[in-house]
Amino acid sequence: QVQLVESGGGLVQAGGSLRLSCAASGRTCYTMGWFRQAPGKEREFVAAISWAGGIRNYADSVKGRFTISRDNAKNTVYLQMNGLKVEDTAVYYCAAKRDMRTSVSAGEYDYWGQGTQVTVSS
Repeated sequence: QVQLVESGGGLVQAGGSLRLSCAASGRTCYTMGWFRQAPGKEREFVAAISWAGGIRNYADSVKGRFTISRDNAKNTVYLQMNGLKVEDTAVYYCAAKRDMRTSVSAGEYDYWGQGTQVTVSS
């Protein structure tokens, strides 16, 4: 099995930055992603990255502001979030896929972390 542990969430003012980390343990997962879920809304895709980092996908709402990266030596994936907006407030979840195809669909991910809260104040 795979365990995913997120960290780095918190409270920040609009325009600020946060960096989320997701430490993975267990079997190798080639594709990693970030999703988020705001109160009363469905879980939505944020970003995904392939094993070597050559493929990175972003939701339109975060393009140009968020950057996903990974350090395979540390089994860790990151989400650098700049220019945060109030509408970015959500619980952010790290997710992992056993295969190499990146995906924007939550249903295609095999493992999930417990989430970390990000709150952006105006």
